[in-house]
Amino acid sequence: METHFQRIGGEDPIRGMVDRFYDLMDENPDFYGIRKLHGEDLTESRNKLFMFLSGWTGGPQLYMEKFGHPRLRQRHMPFTIGEAERDQWMTCMSRAMDDVGLDDKLREELKAAFWKTADFMRNQAN
Repeated sequence: METHFQRIGGEDPIRGMVDRFYDLMDENPDFYGIRKLHGEDLTESRNKLFMFLSGWTGGPQLYMEKFGHPRLRQRHMPFTIGEAERDQWMTCMSRAMDDVGLDDKLREELKAAFWKTADFMRNQAN
């Protein structure tokens, strides 16, 4: 059975998706809520998300090799993440998946998995 990593097409499409995600976040004022949670330079964030998604989708465990277990919720605790931030993140990622041309079935599978993870990151009731 093919992994999501293989179905996406490997590292280059994942990098493209990550870059599109951060470009949307950086350029669109609708995503200010999540943009303000990041530093001015998004290079490190881009690299970490790429490394994480590589392993999360079934490819090389780049993030774990460099940083250890992701401990996503723990690492995101210093940031205020409510429904608005979750929804902005999901909208950015959904658009990024659309823009890199993932097929519909794969996009819906990833969207469902991203939703579970994004909702788990919430640390505010709103």
